[in-house]
Amino acid sequence: MSAAAASAGLAPAAVAGERIFVGVGANLGDAAATVREALAALQTLPASRVLACSSLYRSAPIDAHGPDFVNAVAELRSALEPEALLAELQTIEQRFGRERPYHHAPRTLDLDLLLHGDRVRDSATLTLPHPRLHQRAFVLLPLAEIAPDLVLPRHGALAPWIVAAGSQRVQRVS
Repeated sequence: MSAAAASAGLAPAAVAGERIFVGVGANLGDAAATVREALAALQTLPASRVLACSSLYRSAPIDAHGPDFVNAVAELRSALEPEALLAELQTIEQRFGRERPYHHAPRTLDLDLLLHGDRVRDSATLTLPHPRLHQRAFVLLPLAEIAPDLVLPRHGALAPWIVAAGSQRVQRVS
């Protein structure tokens, strides 16, 4: 378990279900505190258990304006189907005051369902794996921290994608 998971009071436990990864990010208010609180809130998901959390990473917005983001990735086990899990994540976002005034707007909290096992899905409401996870260093580096041998459905191993995203400014902050 990472230091971030320990500081959030998270402990691994056995839960049946898929191996799932959730991206956590914020760039409004005290973004680091929000990300830590959101990691703890993931522990409240039904039929789910947080197994690991990455360190926090600071990154510049991509295709957007505003303050730097603070990001992390959590690994979960969950018996929830992808759409049900996405709905639960959006409920947590709303509790944190998430608004969606326009595409790529600054965010109080952003929870992205990155991977749900090896599932591949393209629907109006959900794309798995997350459509840009293999292009974003702020996702790849935390993923590699907690799951270095992870193989991305559709994209393969993490290492070549981390190299390809190497020009993106990302700094580990915890």
